[in-house]
Amino acid sequence: MTAAPERAGLAGARERSGEAAGLVDVQAGLVDVQAGLGEAQPGFAEAQARLAEAQARVVAALVAGAEVPEGFDPERMRVQARSLIAKRRAIVARIRPDTATAAGSDLAAEFTAYAKARATPPPGYRADADDFAAWLRERGRMPATEPPPRRRWWSRLLPQG
Repeated sequence: MTAAPERAGLAGARERSGEAAGLVDVQAGLVDVQAGLGEAQPGFAEAQARLAEAQARVVAALVAGAEVPEGFDPERMRVQARSLIAKRRAIVARIRPDTATAAGSDLAAEFTAYAKARATPPPGYRADADDFAAWLRERGRMPATEPPPRRRWWSRLLPQG
């Protein structure tokens, strides 16, 4: 008689050593522990609240110019904040090229001033682009009228009628 081919890999090794059943039990136990983590550990809700507060301080330092939280390198936080502003500026310029045209070579300085004048960024890039356009209009850098709506790329696929 020939022996059946053995299963390859980790699953085969576990079967041969009899560990498969124990592994399932351990995994089931981990799932049970993780499912009840919030109720089982005293102070879990307080720890979550402290973490959320610390994260809010980091975000405020990055996007709103708030004080850098203790334990963070102020220079690295400034560099990261500048890069986030540059990312927003590039996206706004793509969404609303008229703002980039209106600001011209001063786009970086204008957008940085706009971003620093706000406590938090608007909820979404389109809102950010529209707010920046309004900010430029208030300063006389853009015409008072909105540009005509751009034709969507896919609108040429729709039946004309």
